Amino acid sequence: MKITFVRHAQTEQNYLEVCQGLQNNPLCDDGRRQALKLKEKLKDKHFDYCYMSPMLRTVETAIILIGDRVETIPDKRIIERNLGKLENVPRKFYDYKKYWDYNLNCSDRGVEPVQDIFKRCEDFLNYIKEKHKGQSILIVSHSSPIRAMIHIIENTDRSSKLYKKVIDNLFCEEYEIKE
Repeated sequence: MKITFVRHAQTEQNYLEVCQGLQNNPLCDDGRRQALKLKEKLKDKHFDYCYMSPMLRTVETAIILIGDRVETIPDKRIIERNLGKLENVPRKFYDYKKYWDYNLNCSDRGVEPVQDIFKRCEDFLNYIKEKHKGQSILIVSHSSPIRAMIHIIENTDRSSKLYKKVIDNLFCEEYEIKE
């Protein structure tokens, strides 16, 4: 099985370096242009299905990338992390080391605990592996769930520095999953 992860294209909040979390923001014009460039790179790539977060920025990215070539399936398990009181706050106030410390599992200021993200992403990946054996799946999501899913696939020691994996806008990476 092959899984290709894509983080949504740029929004105005990404450009302004503001935490979005569960805000349902659309792509900005630059983001749409970026997605069109990635679409060109992926045009000859075969996907059997596309799973996406149901948030506007991921749906819009997925539609630009694949149009109606394959069935698109929204799934709430790969929605962005709830950032609580840090939503719409400059990103510099988001402490990656603190909020990505698996053992600390911090939820202050209403931020979704990292272990909760891993739990929903593990559930999602197990579902995908069972349902789509031998297929090629596109997953369009957000930085937090993609980071968690990659750590799950790579079987990373969860006491390590999980925040170090950078997932920029339109991050695109393919993984071969052993069945």
